[in-house]
Amino acid sequence: MNIPAYTISAKAIDFVARIAEKIVELKDSGAYDGNFQMRRTNRLRSIHSSLAIENNPLSLAHVKDIIAGKRSLGLPQHIMEVKNAKLESG
Repeated sequence: MNIPAYTISAKAIDFVARIAEKIVELKDSGAYDGNFQMRRTNRLRSIHSSLAIENNPLSLAHVKDIIAGKRSLGLPQHIMEVKNAKLESG
């Protein structure tokens, strides 16, 4: 049997409860409108940044086009890396 390297404390449970309350407040306030544009933009930037660290020279615009299913100029290997990163990120 594996023993976890952590314990769940009353303080941790209190933090989780506070976070849940804030989420409900946010949803009830109307500030959360279901617009996922920011999430999509952050996902694109995250994929682009991760690939840039791995020396993929494609620009953010190229990554955006490839994920959108459009044709883009670039080496097939670099384009495949973008497609694979998209699959891995969900």
